Amino acid sequence: MNSTDLLGPDPTLLPERTDAQAAMDAETTPSEVAAEHPDFSEAWAALAEKALAAGEPVAAYAYARTGYHRGLDQLRKSGWKGYGPVPWQHRPNQGFLRSVAALASAAQRIGETPEYERCVQLLNDSDPEALAATGLQGGS
Repeated sequence: MNSTDLLGPDPTLLPERTDAQAAMDAETTPSEVAAEHPDFSEAWAALAEKALAAGEPVAAYAYARTGYHRGLDQLRKSGWKGYGPVPWQHRPNQGFLRSVAALASAAQRIGETPEYERCVQLLNDSDPEALAATGLQGGS
């Protein structure tokens, strides 16, 4: 049971993706990892973060949205009902959470304020630590 809210849902932990994670750790390009593992959110998050750093918020938005949706699919398969903790400390969750953070940043840069606010709220609801870890804000 969830240790912080005894009445709330248990934390959702995505399954390990050892091959895809090893490719990312070996510094295989995110594009190559995404092509080999198109449902691996961490690769899409890395692509979005690179696009943001390059000043390409529209490309970042597209990459981040892909990582976000692929992560949502996996979260639902893992029992997530659209709410409840998605702990940052569990590496397989980080690809999804980084995608949400990149989507928030890209949305903010293109002036899509409601999307930015929705993504920040989703991160905070999932795990406030994700806000701090992704540099969006200090968490609450």
